[in-house]
Amino acid sequence: MVITCLDLEGVLVPEIWIAFAEAANIPELKKTTRDEPDYDKLMKYRINILKEHGLGLKEIQDVIANIDPMPGAKEFLDELRSMCQVIIISDTFTQFAQPLMKKLGWPTIFCNSLEVAENGEITGHKMRVEKSKYTTVKALQSIGFETIASGDSYNDLGMIRASKAGFLFKSTDSIKNENPDLPAYETYDELLAAIKAAM
Repeated sequence: MVITCLDLEGVLVPEIWIAFAEAANIPELKKTTRDEPDYDKLMKYRINILKEHGLGLKEIQDVIANIDPMPGAKEFLDELRSMCQVIIISDTFTQFAQPLMKKLGWPTIFCNSLEVAENGEITGHKMRVEKSKYTTVKALQSIGFETIASGDSYNDLGMIRASKAGFLFKSTDSIKNENPDLPAYETYDELLAAIKAAM
């Protein structure tokens, strides 16, 4: 049995931190896992910037409330879920993901959680497991599933390479150039066709 594992941000919805950086007018927060492979380092950097500006969870959630899935994402997901099981494996946080999952028709998501003080200040983050995407794919394989994976960033490469088929989707030129052996697609139709062919 096949489970398709998808990244969330950059694949199904716009990058949350970029949307927030634009709304709050803080360009330094535009840095994502496309730029910084070390997620722990990236989150500490983000939390420090939020602290400097006196911003917390509520301000980010207010921006997320206005983010819509990418055009065609829900239809792609619905079609894919009619063909196989799908799990979104994301390094985002439960506190960010819920309104987006509602707009995508409540797919299954495995993600992380934020540590938030009573005043709404984000004080830290808790990863579900180390190398969460790779670890999750290996765990699914250990209980008898074959995996197909797709994502756009450095932190997706582990699950893409560990799967029986893996694809870059809407990725950067530098990531595509560094991984020339990985098929790279730009449209949901192309990705759906590739997943179908790999099943």
